[in-house]
Amino acid sequence: MALNLTPLGDRVIIEPADEEASTSSGGIIIPDTAKEKPQQGSVVAAGPGRTTDEGKVIDMPVKIGQTVIYSKYAGTEYVEDGTDYLIVRESDILAIVS
Repeated sequence: MALNLTPLGDRVIIEPADEEASTSSGGIIIPDTAKEKPQQGSVVAAGPGRTTDEGKVIDMPVKIGQTVIYSKYAGTEYVEDGTDYLIVRESDILAIVS
């Protein structure tokens, strides 16, 4: 299903990667509240880019479909049709996974 959002400016919408298994290597079940949030995901939409003080638009370095690593506590969570998304600024993206 298509996402009904278009990010503005230098914002990017990311679908976070699936969370790790909820059982430790020793067989202990880890509750949802103690799990680490994923820091990697797939870009599903990107805004036009950052606008400078002079009004020039600097193109986004990330493209739809790329896998990226982002800051741990970055962005705003959003849920649409049962799918979790994260809306982050370009500056919160740390790397593109090749």
